[in-house]
Amino acid sequence: MNTRDRMLDAAAHVMRTRGMARATTKEIAKAAGYSEAALYKHFRDKTDMFLAVLSERVPSTLGTVLATLGQRAGEGSVQDTLQEVARAALSFYHETFVMAASVFSEPQLLAAHRAAVHERDSGPRHVNDVVANYLAAEQDLGRLRADADPRAGAALLLGACFQHAFLSRFDDTPLDDEAAQRVAADLARTLFSGLVPAQ
Repeated sequence: MNTRDRMLDAAAHVMRTRGMARATTKEIAKAAGYSEAALYKHFRDKTDMFLAVLSERVPSTLGTVLATLGQRAGEGSVQDTLQEVARAALSFYHETFVMAASVFSEPQLLAAHRAAVHERDSGPRHVNDVVANYLAAEQDLGRLRADADPRAGAALLLGACFQHAFLSRFDDTPLDDEAAQRVAADLARTLFSGLVPAQ
C-alpha cells in the first residue's frame, strides 16, 4: 500500500468516527503514521482529502449508476432504474452522513468545502441534476407524464433517500442489504406511480 492510500484509509477512519469538522490533519497524519507536513504532499487541504475519501474510500455504486444514467433513457423499466438509483443513494447517504453532516457545524469549513466542490464542478447538487436529466429524457420519450416536473421527481426520490439515512443514523439502526432493497423498491414504486402516463 502506498503512502497516499495509507493516508486516505486513516482519513476515512477518522472522518467516519469523528466527523469532518472534528477530524484534524494532525490527527489523520498520526493515524496514518506520517507527519502532518507529509499529508500536504498528497492533498491540498482537509477538504481535498475529504473529497478523495468520498470518491475513493466510500463503498458505493452511486457514482457508477450516475455515470451511465444519461444513456439509459428508453431502456428497460423506468421504475427499475429509479429503484437502482434509490438503492445506490441510500447506501451512499447512509455511509457518508456523519462525515458530511459535520461540515455544517463550522461556517468556515462549509465555505471552504462549498468552494472546493464548485471548483471541481461536483457536489450534492450534481446528483439531483443527473437524475432530473434522466427523468426529462424519459419524459421526452413519452414514458413519463408530460406535466411531471423532472426536478421535483429527482428531489422527491433523493430527498427520501437522504431522510432515510438521517433517520437510520439518528436511531442508530443499521442499513442491511435487504432493508435497503425494500426501501428502494417502495420509493421507486411510489414515485413512478405518480409519473407514469395515464393509459
